Amino acid sequence: MKRAVYPGSFDPVTYGHLDVIRRSAELVDELIVGVLQNNHKNPLFSLEERVKILLEATKDMKNVRVASFDGLSIDFVRRNKAQFLVRGLRAITDFDYELQMAQTNRVLAPDVDTVFLTTSLEYAYLSSSTVKEVALYGGDISKFVPPVVADAIRRKLQKA
Repeated sequence: MKRAVYPGSFDPVTYGHLDVIRRSAELVDELIVGVLQNNHKNPLFSLEERVKILLEATKDMKNVRVASFDGLSIDFVRRNKAQFLVRGLRAITDFDYELQMAQTNRVLAPDVDTVFLTTSLEYAYLSSSTVKEVALYGGDISKFVPPVVADAIRRKLQKA
């Protein structure tokens, strides 16, 4: 069975993330979307909320599983017996960082390959940070995230 892990914070998940998830899932038997608990960031959504949102956003993708983790992505990959780690690239600026991480992961786990997917052109500009900023100032985020995500962001910002 070919299994891959697509790790990230997904705070919030965007159409760009979902594009990479959908395309990655077509390449493997099972794709595990790993939602990272990153203690160095102050997320809009809790880990549990991000998992719940991703489960809803990917519910029609039959070979996609969502799970949370903390620590090193490569350890999560190994725990899930995956052969591939998927990373999305939006621009050349992403590549420098991602290449360093891929090479580090290759040293830590020589049996795991990193696969880079370039984000579809229509989402190349998109980031979770951009979505949060536009939403914070009352902008329309419907072109950036699915309705389930937009609703969750609105509810979260109303409480703040």
